[in-house]
Amino acid sequence: MPRPDDTDTAQAPSLIDRFGRRVDYVRLSVTDRCDFRCVYCMTEDMQFLPRQQVLTLEEIYSVGRAFTELGVTKLRLTGGEPLVRNNVMSLIQALGRLPGLQELLLTTNGAQLGKLAAPLRDAGVNRINISIDSLDSERFKRITRVGRLDKVLSGIEAARKVGFDRIRLNAVIMKGYNEDEILALTDYAVNHDIDIAFIEEMPLGQASDHAREDTVCSNDWVRERIESRYTLVNSAATTAGPSKYFQIPGQKSRIGFISPMSHNFCADCNRVRVTVEGRLLLCLGNEHSADLRSVLRQGSDAAIQDELASLERASETPVSDALKQAIIAAMDLKPERHHFYEQDYAQPVRLMNMTGG
Repeated sequence: MPRPDDTDTAQAPSLIDRFGRRVDYVRLSVTDRCDFRCVYCMTEDMQFLPRQQVLTLEEIYSVGRAFTELGVTKLRLTGGEPLVRNNVMSLIQALGRLPGLQELLLTTNGAQLGKLAAPLRDAGVNRINISIDSLDSERFKRITRVGRLDKVLSGIEAARKVGFDRIRLNAVIMKGYNEDEILALTDYAVNHDIDIAFIEEMPLGQASDHAREDTVCSNDWVRERIESRYTLVNSAATTAGPSKYFQIPGQKSRIGFISPMSHNFCADCNRVRVTVEGRLLLCLGNEHSADLRSVLRQGSDAAIQDELASLERASETPVSDALKQAIIAAMDLKPERHHFYEQDYAQPVRLMNMTGG
C-alpha cells in the first residue's frame, strides 16, 4: 500500500550506534496483555502493568512519529497481543499515515484476525507475523494454556484472503513440547503458500513451566529435520528482522531461521524496541535502556481520559525535540551483542510479553 509522499524523507537523519550500525527498524509494544499465556512468554499467573504505567495511544504514536522523523522506515507493532488493546485500530490507522514510513508490520497470535485482518490491511499494514507452535489442538492449548487452535487457523485464512504483502508463521520449537511437529508446521506453510520462521527459545525471564536450558532446540537441528523432506536453497531475500531465509525450489514459501543462540546475528542488528511502559530497549538480550515515558510526560498531565481525541491532537502537533534528543542519545547505549546463557553476564529478568515480542 503506497505511503504519503514526503519531500523531506531524503534529508531524514540516521540513527547510528557506536559500532556503525544504522537503526531503521523499531518494534513498538502496545500492550503487555494477551489473550494467551504461552509458556515461553509468560508465567501462568501473570501480573500486568497498572494503566498509569502504560503509554497512552497518543504517546505510542508520538514515539513512532519521532522515530520516523529520525530516519526509521519500518515499525512493527507487538505485545503481549497488540490486537487486544482498546482502540488499537485508531493507533494503527494513524501510524499508517506517517510520512517516510515504508513498512508497517504486525506480530500477532492470530486469534483476532478473523474480524481484524481486513481493517488492518486497509490501515496500511504491509506484512504480518502469526505465532503458531502446534497444529494439534490439545498440544496447542498446553503451550498457550488457554488458546484455541481453530481461531488461529481461521485467522490465518482471513489474513490470506485480504492480500498482505507477506504472511509469516512464527514457531518456537521446544524439547518436550513440539519438537516432533517441525515437518507438520513446514508442510502447513508450504501447502498454504506462506512463510514460516523457526525461532530458538531465548532466556527472557524465568519460565514457570520449565527450565529454558532443557527445552531450547538449536535451529541447526531443526533445519536437518526439514531437509529430510525438503531441499533448502539459500535465498537472497532479506527483511527488516534477523531471519535467515531459504527457498524451497518450486514453492512460494520461504523457510526462515531466527537463531540467537546458535548463530549470533548482532553484527547486523538494525533494531531497537520500545516497551509499553516507555523503555527504549537497545538490545533484546541486555537491559540497556532509556526512559522515554518520563520525557513524554514531562510537564504534562499523563492521566488522559479521551485517548482518541488526544491521538488526533498528537497527529497535528510537532514531536518534541526533547523526545528526539533522548532517542538520539540512547544510541550510544546500544551494546555490541547479547550474551544469552553466558554465566559471566547478567541475564534479562523481563519476560517476553514485557519486552515486546
